[in-house]
Amino acid sequence: MTSRIKWTVLLSACFAASLFFLVYPVYVIQPFRHQGAAELRLALAVLRIRPIAMLATVALAALAATGYWRTVRSWWRRSLAVAAGLAVVGFAALSRINIYELMFHPVGRPEFVEETATKLDGAEKVLAVRFGDAARAYPIRSISYHHVVNDRVGGVPIAATY
Repeated sequence: MTSRIKWTVLLSACFAASLFFLVYPVYVIQPFRHQGAAELRLALAVLRIRPIAMLATVALAALAATGYWRTVRSWWRRSLAVAAGLAVVGFAALSRINIYELMFHPVGRPEFVEETATKLDGAEKVLAVRFGDAARAYPIRSISYHHVVNDRVGGVPIAATY
């Protein structure tokens, strides 16, 4: 096997591995998606080792792109090697972003309507809070996107969570 092919295989493996480490946990740990025990266990294991794995793929991709660069003279092949190496670096950078913090943020000022104006189905579940004469109902469907609602009920600050 020529050295160009070895560098190509290594760079391709780094690209595929870094893409897997980025995408798999996000795919498995989606809100409202059924997660099997085995796939959830694997996704959590991937999250634990992801920082080290991404560091390794970036280092190996840099090595492979450099080695490939030295074995070919074609500018477009060199450009592809650089693009693949930069993609691995990009995947590693994106893996440092906690997408769940971006998706789930507290509701700071919830809006309410009168009970008669709601569009909730009669069987929909809500979290209900009452302090004195003041009462609030937070639909589980809405809270599940945010996980926390910061509010005041009857002048008392509360954090409703699901």
